[in-house]
Amino acid sequence: MSTTTSTTTRPLGLREQVELLARGETTSRELIDATLERIAAAQPELGAFRVVLADDARAAADEADRRLAAGERLPLLGVPIAVKDDTDIAGQETRFGCCGTFAVATEDAEIVRRLRAAGAVIVGKTTTPEIGQWPITVGQDCEPTRNPWNTAYSPGGSSGGSAAAVAAGLVAAAVGSDGAGSVRIPASWTNLVGIKPQRGRISTWPDAEAFEGLTVHGPLARNVGDAALLLDVLSGNVEGDLHQPAPPEEPFAVAATRDPGKLRIGLALNPPWVLVSRRLDPDVRLRVERLAQSLRDLGHEVVERRMPYGPVGAIFMPRSMGGVRAWTERLDDVSVLDPRTLENAKTGRILGPALRLSRAAEKLYGRWIGRVFRDCDVVLAPTTATPPLPVEAIDGLSNFRTDQVVAGACPYSYPWNVLGWPGVNVPAGFTGAGLPVGATLLGPHASESLLISVAAQLERVERWDERHP
Repeated sequence: MSTTTSTTTRPLGLREQVELLARGETTSRELIDATLERIAAAQPELGAFRVVLADDARAAADEADRRLAAGERLPLLGVPIAVKDDTDIAGQETRFGCCGTFAVATEDAEIVRRLRAAGAVIVGKTTTPEIGQWPITVGQDCEPTRNPWNTAYSPGGSSGGSAAAVAAGLVAAAVGSDGAGSVRIPASWTNLVGIKPQRGRISTWPDAEAFEGLTVHGPLARNVGDAALLLDVLSGNVEGDLHQPAPPEEPFAVAATRDPGKLRIGLALNPPWVLVSRRLDPDVRLRVERLAQSLRDLGHEVVERRMPYGPVGAIFMPRSMGGVRAWTERLDDVSVLDPRTLENAKTGRILGPALRLSRAAEKLYGRWIGRVFRDCDVVLAPTTATPPLPVEAIDGLSNFRTDQVVAGACPYSYPWNVLGWPGVNVPAGFTGAGLPVGATLLGPHASESLLISVAAQLERVERWDERHP
């Protein structure tokens, strides 16, 4: 697939659709029918959706049109949205990339309830690798999900289906989840904005927390304003949530319109320690450094910093593998799982005794790595060490070799899942081969508004949302 900067064929954004519906210049049914047509046309090549809820979406669109005609207005009334298939939708299975038989969900997850309350029309559930383990969206019972910018490559993972759907213009925005970079990585590899919010900002209910607190839900969109609007809709808690940060002082969509002021930004190119070579690809480095120069041109002070990541892997592994183990226990027949998943679940059982220590170490680790924010307001780091991987990059590999490929390509993201702090992927440009790469704006506890303001300021000069496949 080739790229274009044409504005005449540019897909409509989330806020644009809301405005068109409010002015009566289109109907929800027209938007949904067009969305379903695009999905049907793209699905054989991209494989972005695990299931398409066409009949339900049409019925919801008709109801939205009745409400719009009656003068009702909601943040997303009548707008099509997709959610990742790790999220319960009443009447549907939640497969999370697994084969086998699953019980049908009897209730919507809290984020689905919030989407419906905002008037959104959910058109389907997007693809994800098995239990979200890999930054390549592949599964045993389906074709790989492909990158709209070049279908020989992966859109990333584990929210690869959501990213592919948004990048291809099938929907204006989608929900993903991020346990080790799974929103930020696919956003990086598909030229999208992807927000990993503060832990607890978005409820994970019916789970009190996800993957031992590593995983959060987050929006994927083509521009910052749309991602911020979706974050506003998704944010909030229920009584059973283990993590409930204080609400922001103003809507995130408002933060996207504010000038962040002059900031001191740390450019951190060193990756965390992993058990493989983690060389930063020169093409990626060049694009991230170019983005740093854009920040300087905007008046910010950008200084090089070496991130004190420390032994974060030892804190991460018991929680990550424990999360895999817990998910496998939901299945009646684990024999249908990828052998690599079974090995990871076994590791999770072995590391079980270390889980309490891992959780206890989080506050100490936060103080350790938080030193960087003593003289920096924000950190800019590569989202990945490499451009997008080929779709077959981990096909047929052993668990050890898979880990080598994955860790070598994506070593940067997971420390912020251990901390629970927010990060925003912003597009950094394209490699010489035309593949998208990204950089992540990182902040301390509950700093989403600042990160969103910086990202929006960058977007106004970078204009990444004008490019689409």
